[in-house]
Amino acid sequence: MKAILTPEQMNILGQLDACTLANTIETFHERLRNEGFTDNSVHCLFPRLKPMLGYAATVKIRGSAPPTADGRYSDRTDWWDYILSLPAPRVVVVQDVATKVGLGSLLGAVHVNILRALGCVGAVSNGAVRDLPAAEELGFQLFTGNVSVSHAYVHIVEFGTPVEIGGLTIQSGDLLHGDLHGVQSIPSDLAGKIPAAAAKIIAQEQELIALCRTKDFSLEKLRAAIAQSRS
Repeated sequence: MKAILTPEQMNILGQLDACTLANTIETFHERLRNEGFTDNSVHCLFPRLKPMLGYAATVKIRGSAPPTADGRYSDRTDWWDYILSLPAPRVVVVQDVATKVGLGSLLGAVHVNILRALGCVGAVSNGAVRDLPAAEELGFQLFTGNVSVSHAYVHIVEFGTPVEIGGLTIQSGDLLHGDLHGVQSIPSDLAGKIPAAAAKIIAQEQELIALCRTKDFSLEKLRAAIAQSRS
């Protein structure tokens, strides 16, 4: 299991917007700038909710095809024990590996309430979700490929293994952040260093923005301010 952050560290990270967080992670040069976040196939459904931050509980599902021997797949509850084995807060990450991705939804009103009771603050999926008002009312953030009216034949095939959502590979226990801009992972060895580095970036950006809004603005002053911020 990766290092667990203190509540204070989690609170600070949870107040950062995704763009500031991404800019901060870049300064450590630990990964390429085109890595570590989901692409535009994954959408934030509740952009007005505060940023989501939690440890990933990974699940794989299928749901487009009916079972061959019976009218339904057996329900599994063992994945709930797995979720509780991870530190809180938790984010459920659901990869739909069906032939028709997103035809049916694992997450609806009942499951969202169950997951909230299990300490989950949101979910990320390449597939579908449904019962959106129930999730929004709970403040349960959803990042998804699409929405669906039905659960179809959705069933869990495995959990706790690596998944891929929107081009981002996510391991069980990864620290995830998401807001209206998208979802990204936070390298565990950088998490404790990010708040101080982010504060510096925010201060530099505010200085540049303030300069752009003054009557004394000039390109010479702007270039000088940018050069100073990069020194």
